[in-house]
Amino acid sequence: MAETYDFPGDLLAGQEELHQVRAELSALLRRLPWSVEPLDGFSDDNGWRKIERPASPGWDDDEQAEVEKLRQREHELAVFVSTHRYWAGFTGGDRVHARSRLKHAHKGPEESP
Repeated sequence: MAETYDFPGDLLAGQEELHQVRAELSALLRRLPWSVEPLDGFSDDNGWRKIERPASPGWDDDEQAEVEKLRQREHELAVFVSTHRYWAGFTGGDRVHARSRLKHAHKGPEESP
């Protein structure tokens, strides 16, 4: 049976928001052009795999601001979660295991690894 932890509500909420912000940022980055700045497309097959990119119009100011806002929030949440006072009661591998459980706490017990 997997060990359970009594995570404080603010830590659970912080981790859940971190999941949400990362998902939102990932979805946004998939929608945006590959380059922040306007660049010509290219094709390169001199490496171990061929890389092709279409021309990129770059990101507009609103897109750049949205990415920056999400990255900033992601950073704030990652710091909050990783430095939460709850972790003071753990050492080494115990902390790693508990942290892993927190990352999956939003899933039901049957979904957790």
